[in-house]
Amino acid sequence: MHVPDGFIDAPTSVATGAVAAAAVAVSLRGARRELDERTAPLAGLVAAFIFAVQMLNFPVAAGTSGHLLGGALAAILVGPYTGVLCVSVVLLMQGILFADGGLTALGVNITCMAIVTTVVAYAVFRGLVKVLPRARRSVTVASFVAALLSVPAAALAFTLLYTVGGTTDVAIGKVATAMIGVHVLIGIGEAAITALTVGAVIAVRPDLVYGARGLTQKLKLRVNGELVDVPAAEPAAPVAARSHRKVWAIGLVTSLVLAGFVSFYASADPDGLEKVAADKGIDKKTEEHATADSPLADYGVKDVEDARLSGGLAGVIGVGVTVVAGSAVFWAVRRRRTDDASPTAVENTAVENAVDSAESV
Repeated sequence: MHVPDGFIDAPTSVATGAVAAAAVAVSLRGARRELDERTAPLAGLVAAFIFAVQMLNFPVAAGTSGHLLGGALAAILVGPYTGVLCVSVVLLMQGILFADGGLTALGVNITCMAIVTTVVAYAVFRGLVKVLPRARRSVTVASFVAALLSVPAAALAFTLLYTVGGTTDVAIGKVATAMIGVHVLIGIGEAAITALTVGAVIAVRPDLVYGARGLTQKLKLRVNGELVDVPAAEPAAPVAARSHRKVWAIGLVTSLVLAGFVSFYASADPDGLEKVAADKGIDKKTEEHATADSPLADYGVKDVEDARLSGGLAGVIGVGVTVVAGSAVFWAVRRRRTDDASPTAVENTAVENAVDSAESV
């Protein structure tokens, strides 16, 4: 669903760029509260995993494919603010290195694929886990539904933006029907991938699933005819700390295999947006990508003749670059949170507040 340059006019692209920039700024601040000793090491990995799975286009209809958007998965695993940043990092790497998604349309892509999917998915997810039984299976079910709804929501957001700033004269009703219809089908694939991934992580390390925290059903004992909570056991911190590396390594290897090998067998059909654009004529003013001559354009390594090797190398490079860039961003945010919470920072804040109070007197 990567929007290329030329689909949306300049004023609308600038406006969505401003919205995207503001959302990223808010997310950077919000991520400080989400990134802790559990989520910080995994956030960059989540971004790399999303990059890898987005290379795996799956067929959804005759001549049409779809791929993971990732907003729901990121929000549930590492938190909504961090989720926006994860998908934004992926989109930035794809646009700059792989000529996938226009650079002038980066604001449109972040708005639709990062902001809308994350906000809609996490709102639906939190609403469902509050009414469903407090069990791990409920988290998986809520993940499925949240991811399913997030994809047509992104398609609707694109349709609304195209209504405002589309560069071709096309009946919006037809665009909306086609976009939402095909993306409901894509949403089923998104939901399956999200639920399977969240279910796999929660089965091994439920404490690493941000959206599942605090959902564990407390054990009850009947004492004198009344049910009382069983005292919580002390957490096994050393074991958890050691297993972070294992989870991270397994996730990285999985991402490399998906991008470097499995991606060769992905569907070659155009994705939902490309298909609708071609059928409805909204791609008439598509512009050549600014980095079309990139050595990694179109997910292949320039001058490598073997298609399998070229695509595999591009996928491995993409996973590596994304995990490094994402980890750098999230460790910087985490470090900022640590600095803000340090005794010196707290003392300085107290001094500043005292000075302000004295001056006001």
